[in-house]
Amino acid sequence: MTLACVQSRALLGLQAPAVTVEVHLANGLPSLTLVGLADVEVKEARERVRCAIGNSGLEFPTNKRITVNLAPADLPKDSGRFDLPIALGILAASGQIPAQALHGWEFAGELSLSGALRPVRGGLVSSLHTGDSRLVLPLDSAREAALAPTAQVFGAAHLLDVVAHLLGQPAAEGWQRILPQPLAASASGPDLAEVKGQVQAKRALEIAAAGGHGVLLVGPPGAGKSMLAQRFASLLPAMTEQEALESAAVASLAGRFDPLHWGRRPTSAPHHTASAVALVGGGSPPRPGAISLAHHGVLFLDEFPEFARSALEALREPLENGHITIARAALSSQFPARFQLLAAMNPCPCGFHGSAQRPCRCTPQQIARYQGKLSGPLLDRIDLHVHVPALPVQELLHTPPGEASAAIRQRVVQARDRALQRQGTPNQHLRSSQLDALDFDPAAQTLLHKAAERLGWSARATHRALRVARTIADLDGSAAIASAHVAEAMQYRRVLAQ
Repeated sequence: MTLACVQSRALLGLQAPAVTVEVHLANGLPSLTLVGLADVEVKEARERVRCAIGNSGLEFPTNKRITVNLAPADLPKDSGRFDLPIALGILAASGQIPAQALHGWEFAGELSLSGALRPVRGGLVSSLHTGDSRLVLPLDSAREAALAPTAQVFGAAHLLDVVAHLLGQPAAEGWQRILPQPLAASASGPDLAEVKGQVQAKRALEIAAAGGHGVLLVGPPGAGKSMLAQRFASLLPAMTEQEALESAAVASLAGRFDPLHWGRRPTSAPHHTASAVALVGGGSPPRPGAISLAHHGVLFLDEFPEFARSALEALREPLENGHITIARAALSSQFPARFQLLAAMNPCPCGFHGSAQRPCRCTPQQIARYQGKLSGPLLDRIDLHVHVPALPVQELLHTPPGEASAAIRQRVVQARDRALQRQGTPNQHLRSSQLDALDFDPAAQTLLHKAAERLGWSARATHRALRVARTIADLDGSAAIASAHVAEAMQYRRVLAQ
């Protein structure tokens, strides 16, 4: 047979469109031609496949004109994931394996020159779209792909393992059926008990975890802002299977999935020199950025004002919508970005404005310029603004450990369950119509109106304060929002002191 078809999949954002690898052998000047909008990595498969087939003891048809078509022709294709299907297509077209044996299978994998299979990114994304087909991947990629509960995933270590199975020979050592790994409770990092003092900041983190709110931590250097942020994920409820799959799929697409972190809420902490593309995603073809890698987890931005203005302003839409759309001339891709923002900053360039320990060396103009790097619309979208003061030495050295993350997480889970039973979504995602239907004490409603008027809150800031008050009421187990809940929420809408 001179024509063979092998099924595979490309990667286009979080989609995995089907690709048919068509291989045709004909008489003529010996050559191997690749067509079908293939990127440079795919075109280099010609040399990898030729060497892998020869070094595996199989016969490469050197006396034939080989044409490989990756259909559909208008779909961009990148990476070395098509090495394995191209090699199998050549073997089937040359009669070394039966073409009928390829039916019902999908293949992806990069070949080394020896024929060994190397991992490819996006294994889980592919398995989520395979349907009834059986998927063959390199062993490491197969283990992450098998997390999809309905997928039939097989792993192979070498090209010969795949060929032996297609020929009906006894299973080789490198050929395995990979079974799904159940979602289990996973530790989420260091414990909040290690942070001494900072009662108000810990309370704010508890509220943020219960309602899904964003937090801005403001304080002098060494006050504990980074310690608090690094322990925030330990307060969040355990991930559901759907959340774990979505988060793992983004990590798989970026080539950063770690099976040891399966089911653990991610914390993404890009450096403040990160560009807007690194933060929100981009490139050609588009790749997910740091905000998508933090999907269903935490995005921690330390030295918040030091980020490029364009990078910070790019956060505004995903903070509202929970996704980011990367548009290019040829195509556009949408990535999920439902994260909790934790930002930390100093109050001024020297860091000691308002501190009792050390005097501030900055002029009012320098302080205004530094804080002015953060736009009003961006600050409006952060629900909780928290001052983190420096601790006195006596309190730092002699204060016993604080409340453990597990105890706080239990209250967080209970509060979030109340919100889900009442409205089906965390309080941070409440729509305007749902806010209008909230149960208010008359005195609390009056207090909120006066606060919004006197403090000059925007409509967005007022709604966000209302969502925070609803979360505080859930933590108290109260069905109605009381004046105390509104008063506490008001404390977290303070504007940075100039």
